[in-house]
Amino acid sequence: PALAKMTIHFVLLQNKQGKTRISKWYSPFEHEEKRTLEAEIHRILIRRPTKFCQFIEFRKYTLIYRRYAGLYFTLCVDPKDNELSCLEAIHLFVEILDKYFGSVCELDLVFGFYKVFALLDEFFCGGEIQETSKKAVLQRMHELEEEEKKTS
Repeated sequence: PALAKMTIHFVLLQNKQGKTRISKWYSPFEHEEKRTLEAEIHRILIRRPTKFCQFIEFRKYTLIYRRYAGLYFTLCVDPKDNELSCLEAIHLFVEILDKYFGSVCELDLVFGFYKVFALLDEFFCGGEIQETSKKAVLQRMHELEEEEKKTS
């Protein structure tokens, strides 16, 4: 049987102060709506007790989030999607960031944002998980860096 594909509408990486550090949108939203969603989601997450589950019914979507240090990693998916696999995808992405940057921190996201977007594009494609192998994603990033060195 084929694996069920999840539909990711957007990915947000926000700090505790509400500053969106990385956002990747896979579904069409107007610019103002994106800003409104980011602010609304941050308000929900920051007020949410840590003992609560990491799945939130939000409008016609489900938000799956995980907090690492001072950063919230959030996926917005369809309600029919498997929340636990989304939570695991967030964790795997953070592990990839950690391995790539060597103990990733918020400043890595700010100053290495183009690398974070490249990693996102290797991991997610068109709102679906593309690659679940840390090794494959990191190898592809190494290949891209080698190509970049050749052209510089």
